[in-house]
Amino acid sequence: MTATTDGSTGALPPRAAAATDSTTAQSTTAQSTTAQSTTAQPPLPEGEAPGALAAAERATALAAEHLLSRQDEQGWWKGDLETNVTMDAEDLLLRQFLGVRDEETTRAAALYIRSEQRPDGTWATFLGGPGELSTTIEAYVALRLAGDAPDAPHMAAASAWIREQGGIAASRVFTRIWLALFGWWKWEDLPELPPEIMFLPKWFPLNLYDFGQWARQTIVPLTVVSAKRPVRPAPFALDELHTDPARPNPPRPLAPAASWDGVFQRLDAALHHYRRFPLRRLRRLALEQAARWIVERQENDGCWGGIQPPAVYSIIALHLLGYDLGHPVLREGLKSLDRFAVRREDGSRMIEACQSPVWDTCLATIALADAGVAPDHPALVKAADWMLAEQIDRPGDWAVRRPGLTPGGWAFEFHNDTYPDIDDTAEVVLALKRVRHPDPARVETAVRRAARWNLGMQSKNGAWGAFDADNTSTLPNRLPFCDFGEVVDPPSADVTAHVVEMLAFLGERHDPRTRRGVEWLLAEQEESGAWFGRWGVNYVYGTGSAVPALVAAGIPVSHPAVRRAVRWLESVQNDDGGWGEDLRSYRDSEWIGRGTSTASQTAWALMALLAAGEREGKAVERGVAWLVDTQRPDGSWDEPHFTGTGFPWDFSINYHLYRQVFPLTALGRYVHGELFTPDRLEA
Repeated sequence: MTATTDGSTGALPPRAAAATDSTTAQSTTAQSTTAQSTTAQPPLPEGEAPGALAAAERATALAAEHLLSRQDEQGWWKGDLETNVTMDAEDLLLRQFLGVRDEETTRAAALYIRSEQRPDGTWATFLGGPGELSTTIEAYVALRLAGDAPDAPHMAAASAWIREQGGIAASRVFTRIWLALFGWWKWEDLPELPPEIMFLPKWFPLNLYDFGQWARQTIVPLTVVSAKRPVRPAPFALDELHTDPARPNPPRPLAPAASWDGVFQRLDAALHHYRRFPLRRLRRLALEQAARWIVERQENDGCWGGIQPPAVYSIIALHLLGYDLGHPVLREGLKSLDRFAVRREDGSRMIEACQSPVWDTCLATIALADAGVAPDHPALVKAADWMLAEQIDRPGDWAVRRPGLTPGGWAFEFHNDTYPDIDDTAEVVLALKRVRHPDPARVETAVRRAARWNLGMQSKNGAWGAFDADNTSTLPNRLPFCDFGEVVDPPSADVTAHVVEMLAFLGERHDPRTRRGVEWLLAEQEESGAWFGRWGVNYVYGTGSAVPALVAAGIPVSHPAVRRAVRWLESVQNDDGGWGEDLRSYRDSEWIGRGTSTASQTAWALMALLAAGEREGKAVERGVAWLVDTQRPDGSWDEPHFTGTGFPWDFSINYHLYRQVFPLTALGRYVHGELFTPDRLEA
């Protein structure tokens, strides 16, 4: 794939067949052909210059035309999903481990990794963020594989910083696992993860289903790796990354026995002892069970869970269990990894951690519809057809906690039938409800199945997580092995808000389950008036999700919770009229609501303010002006900053389509008012 200047990939055609006529795109943006979108233009706010609304209308039309031009001929949209260079480094390390690393791939990956190095020699996990130790170590090792000399200035700066931070010994467990594969770290100095975990019953603490789906998919193959402890010949030494090469892993004192850390440290010591004297038959059966579990969850495209890390570890695990590289499971798995590669114009190669076509397509559909594109526009119908074909009709891991629940959700990716997610399902329903499809019965059937599934995935507290119900155990996060990111999937405000909004649009405002979700959201509001954002950065995202949902569910705009949210958003608006929030807000409260203005975060704030009835307010006027003024001539926006969240702080995402879909949604709702509301759709 070849990247364009705005971050789209060459895999996306320059213009979809359904949107070849730019005149059509512009005319349908200005006025829809349905009764819903031919409502009178909202009155101009008092004192507002007529040119301001006209400018917003032009920006909306241009943005809609740009987004239509990026639709794939099959009906989907997909922007690049940018994370950090550990994806690229680990891809090279995998190829080195399997003996398939080639010169061209190495050169292209190294070119990208070098381009991401900061002036101080480090690598960060998001634009403008601080250097991160494990990321810098993995990037450094990858460049050594590519032939960069350790005494080259950029390498010497990196290794010096690594030593200052404590060296390899201070890095996270996953980084040290990669190094152990080549003898750069001792396996016995890593936390133990026995494959016998496969046999823990589902009611037992720390059973496999106590972990979030992303952690579960990673842990199972790593139990195999931990049991096998493979070591491939190291192509070079890494003494320069230790504070003391003679003592690479200096001893650390144990935490007090009465503390959780102390308990799990001693449990880990016991597991290390068990490893020396395992029950051999039990271990053999556990490894066989792990292999079956992994193979059963391979998707049709060869990947696992639609995300790169579990795929990498699954390939290693199965290879260690005797699967050769020509075996269909591994052959297709390796092919799937190549589909995560984005080729850039400079010849570099960036690895996506995941791909987001379902998420991007439903958000693009909502944006275009809210911008006034006709609900029966060919592009929207084609998008609906593609989404309908992606609905999942078989049980996945979620059924462990919800046996008997009829499937009906959507996943985030092209292929991930084992792990549909609640957030995508809610947004797909909201998208489908905006499309006038030639087969409305088909749409209605899909929507009802989806709503039934989402309702069945409600947690006991009335809220919703992303992939599982009641995935709320606090124990997995305490394991010595789990020192990177979230490993559980508790309910969050943003996912709950999207489900509540979906239920409201389906006429279920008064359903007791909807009301429980509303009550949970109201209780989760921070004292400041904001909501925490689990899957987007951060309080701006949480608030931008919660307010429209609450209003859709019947909470009046005069409600104290809505007014507090409005006051908070107004208080954190930047001087330039936009909104931004740095990822450091996940760790440092001084950063909450603070950061460089971005298109997506400005749009989230505007979506909340517009839902709260603030269209005539000064904050909305300034925010809309910022979007208009920063729009590029082609209708897009620049957004180098990361506004998506994988794990708060630990794993950040730049969704390259966020900069298009959310500003268009906000501008469309400003220009046209709320074309799609629960009341109108119910009518």
